[in-house]
Amino acid sequence: MSEPLQESLPPAARPITRAVLEIDEYASGLGWDQPARLFALVDTAALLKSEPGLARQLGLEPGAGNEFTPIEQDEVPKGTPLDTFLGTIAWPDAVAGCALVVERLILPPTAEAKLPEGASERELTTWVAEHPERQEVRMTVAVLRDGTKETALRLRQKDSPREVLTGPALVPGLAEALLTTFA
Repeated sequence: MSEPLQESLPPAARPITRAVLEIDEYASGLGWDQPARLFALVDTAALLKSEPGLARQLGLEPGAGNEFTPIEQDEVPKGTPLDTFLGTIAWPDAVAGCALVVERLILPPTAEAKLPEGASERELTTWVAEHPERQEVRMTVAVLRDGTKETALRLRQKDSPREVLTGPALVPGLAEALLTTFA
């Protein structure tokens, strides 16, 4: 993640968008079927000043254009529901924001309208996993302490940096859950 990915990524105007796309590109290089990954977003200039050794180790240089440096955290515990895990996180003041990468199955709205009523969570999970219209998506959701949000969505069937959809309100529930880690 320390190398600029400027050549392969679409242009992004906001620093948080650039950070989200950098994390998405990193996750893409790991392939699909990966566990959830959590990242701290730190102010690059502050990191260069306060932790020059770490900045060198990450390959950061003054004026490189990255306002936020994503730093991957310990692995998200397997078997722990994501909302439970997020409820255990507290960030130090030096962390400007955070990002989470998760893979999920999604259905088009027409399929969601046909969800079996009264099914258990396990039955619904199986139904979605076996549905012929399901799509696999990787979501990279980032938030800053000030409430700024950004998301990158990548469909497995369109696995290309040029096909990544970005926007601040694509996965609002997950963004709000990440914001609570700063409360």
